[in-house]
Amino acid sequence: MHFTAEDLFNVTFAAEPLPLVETAMALVAAQRTDEQAVFGRWRLRVGRELPGAVRPLLDLLRPDGQNPQFVEPFAPDLEEGLAAVREAGARLTPEQLRTAAARAPGGPGWLRALWGGDRDAWELLDGAIRSAYEAVVVPQWPRIRQSFRADVAWRTRLLAAHGIKACLAGTHPAARWSGTVLEFDRPPAYEVLLGGRGLTLMPSPFWTGRPLLAEGPDGPDGAYLLIYPALTPLPLVETGAGGGALDALLGRTRAALLQALVGQRTTSELARDLDISLPSVSEHTRTLRAAGLITTRRDGKAVLHAATGLGVDLLRSGG
Repeated sequence: MHFTAEDLFNVTFAAEPLPLVETAMALVAAQRTDEQAVFGRWRLRVGRELPGAVRPLLDLLRPDGQNPQFVEPFAPDLEEGLAAVREAGARLTPEQLRTAAARAPGGPGWLRALWGGDRDAWELLDGAIRSAYEAVVVPQWPRIRQSFRADVAWRTRLLAAHGIKACLAGTHPAARWSGTVLEFDRPPAYEVLLGGRGLTLMPSPFWTGRPLLAEGPDGPDGAYLLIYPALTPLPLVETGAGGGALDALLGRTRAALLQALVGQRTTSELARDLDISLPSVSEHTRTLRAAGLITTRRDGKAVLHAATGLGVDLLRSGG
């Protein structure tokens, strides 16, 4: 992504998570195979509980996240979102159909009917989106908002303390700056000139891949939208009242782990001191390291972790 000075001045955060965007991200996450330590059990549960009515939607929403945007409108509620999906029908192109049909695991028949304006096909899509939203998103909406708001609060602080480049580079471990160009070393390869339109940041507790760039809610004249993995993915969001702001952001276990790393610790020492498994320590330290809160280095057979200055600063501000 090529930034101009105007773009860097116009980086903002979305006000709230959007129901149908999170519905789409949840269905995508359910089909992915990465981050199994975090999402594995959640995927198994969703696979068992997902209503059959949702299945046609999986022809459109594939695991790589490069999906037709009309099924994930930037609408504040379900009904407005479904209306936006139906309105988009008149603007679907043959090229979009070819792309969707080539990616769909099922046959292209119902997709052709959908693009052709067939009433039954559109009712099938409407029911699939509604069923997915009610089954996967509605029960988790408080936790989705908690993850979203905690990430925005964290990145706002990161922005204030270390600037916009650190804030944007922290959206993914593969992100790096080359002058005023932000690069993500992950496929597919493409290039975007923001051209003064700016960028809106939207963390998703379901998305696990590299950040996704899309046309924002204001279309070609508005800011681009960057959807990226929230610091705390949904399966790690604590239920019920947390012990403080830091617990709400990181979860109690990771907050305790970060606190322990004010002094240098090995992976084994962390597992012993926090009474958690070695794989769990590795997963939590990976997330904290990706957020720039800890560093990790190898010393012989031992793996040593320690809080960064940013991590200590966060601990201090969180009490």
